[in-house]
Amino acid sequence: MTPHSLVGGAMRRMPATLAAAAAALLPMSVFAQDAATPTVEKGDVAWMLVSTLLVLLMTVPGLALFYGGMVRAKNVLSIFFQVAVVFSLLVVLWVAYGYSLAFSGEGAWIGNFDKAFLSGVGVETLAATFSEGVSLPELVFAGFQATFAGITGALIVGAFAERAKFAAVLVFAVIWFTLGYLPLAHMVWAAGGYLFEHGALDFAGGTVVHINAGVAGLVGAWMIGKRLGYGQMALKPHNVTLTFVGAALLWVGWFGFNAGSNLEANAGAALAFFNTLLAPAAAVLGWALVEKLHKGKASALGVASGMVAGLVAITPACGTVGPLGAIALGFITGAACVWGVNGLKRMLRADDSLDVFGVHGLGGIIGAVLTGVFSADTFGGTKAVADGYDILAQTGVQALGVVITLAWIGLVSVLGFFIAGRLCGGLRVDEEAEREGLDIAAHGETAYQS
Repeated sequence: MTPHSLVGGAMRRMPATLAAAAAALLPMSVFAQDAATPTVEKGDVAWMLVSTLLVLLMTVPGLALFYGGMVRAKNVLSIFFQVAVVFSLLVVLWVAYGYSLAFSGEGAWIGNFDKAFLSGVGVETLAATFSEGVSLPELVFAGFQATFAGITGALIVGAFAERAKFAAVLVFAVIWFTLGYLPLAHMVWAAGGYLFEHGALDFAGGTVVHINAGVAGLVGAWMIGKRLGYGQMALKPHNVTLTFVGAALLWVGWFGFNAGSNLEANAGAALAFFNTLLAPAAAVLGWALVEKLHKGKASALGVASGMVAGLVAITPACGTVGPLGAIALGFITGAACVWGVNGLKRMLRADDSLDVFGVHGLGGIIGAVLTGVFSADTFGGTKAVADGYDILAQTGVQALGVVITLAWIGLVSVLGFFIAGRLCGGLRVDEEAEREGLDIAAHGETAYQS
C-alpha cells in the first residue's frame, strides 16, 4: 500500500517541487492528475476490485481459520467471532472518519476531516494511480484501503486469544484504530506524511500493518496476562488442519494485498505478484530447515507459520526488490521467526497465544529494514545505486520507520488497554469462564457437538 495523493471531483495538484522529490524517492508514488480528463482503465478497476476481495478472503475465512485451528476447541468460535466483528467494526469506522484522517490533507502526522463519512466521495470522484493521467474510482481505492485497516485490527486479537473480554477488545480496537493506525498510515503513505517525506519504502504495509499489529498484540498479551495453565501444561492447537488451510488462504489472498497495492494492472503489479509467490516459498524452506535442525522434525504447523512469515517480510519490499531478493528475504525471515516464536517469546515473557509478535512483529521488522538493502539494483532491486540510491542511508530511514512504529504503537496500545480495562471492569474474563471456554461463556455456542 504505497503513498497515495488523492483527487476528488475538483482535482487538486501536488506542488511541482514535492512531486519531483517524491518521484525521486519512490517512483511508484501516486500523484494527482495533471490531465484535464484523466483516464479510468477498466482493467485497473477490475484488478483492484478483485484485489479487495482477495484481502477480504485473507481475513474471513483465511485469518479466522488460521487462528481458529491454533486455539483449543472450546475457544474456536470466539476467535472466529472476534476476527469477524473487529474487522467489520473497523471497516465501518473507516467510512466514518478513518479514510479522511488517513488520506485527506498533507499534514506530517495526521490528515483532516474533509472526507469524513465519505463527504465529496462518490461515483464521479477519482483517486490517482502511479501513472500520470490514469485514475481509479475513489470508491474502489477507499474500499481497498478499508480492508487493510480491518485486517490489521483482526491480526491483533490472536495475541491474547482465549482469555480477553470481548467488550474490552472492541473498546481497545476503536482507540488503537483512531490514535495508532490512522496516524501511522498517514505518516507512511500520504503525501506530506512524516515518513513519506523522509523517503521510507513500505509498499504494502510492513510498518503500518504487521509491526503495528505485532506491537499492539504484545502489549495486550502483557497487560491481559497469561492464560490459566500457561507454562504448566501443554496448550496445544486443537486442529492444525484448519490452521494449514487458513495459511494457504492467506497466501492466496496476499496476492491482492501486495500486488493490489500497485493500484494498476501492469508490470509493477507483476513484480509484486511474483515476489509474493517467491518469498513465502523460501520462508517455508527456511522455517522447515531450522525446525528440523533444532527439533529433529519439521512440522505442518511450522510450515504454515513459515508461509505467513515470508508473506509478512515481503510486504514492504514487494514492489522494489527483485525475485532473488525476495527469495533471500523470505528465507532469512522464515529461519529467524522460528526463534521469534520460541527464544524471543521466552525472553519477552509474554503469553502471545498465536505468536502475533513472533511472526508479524519480528517478520515485519526484518522485512522493513532489509527492504533498504534488497531494493538496490546491486541485489536485483529496482533502485539504481548509480543514480544516487544509498543502501546505508535508506536502511537508516527504514530503521527510523521501525522505531517510530514500535514507540508510537506501543504507547497507544498501553493507553488503549488501560482505558478498555477501566471501562469494561477489567481486560480478561473470570477464571470460571476461561476454564469453561469462551465459546459457551461468551457466546452460548459450541463448535463441535459430541
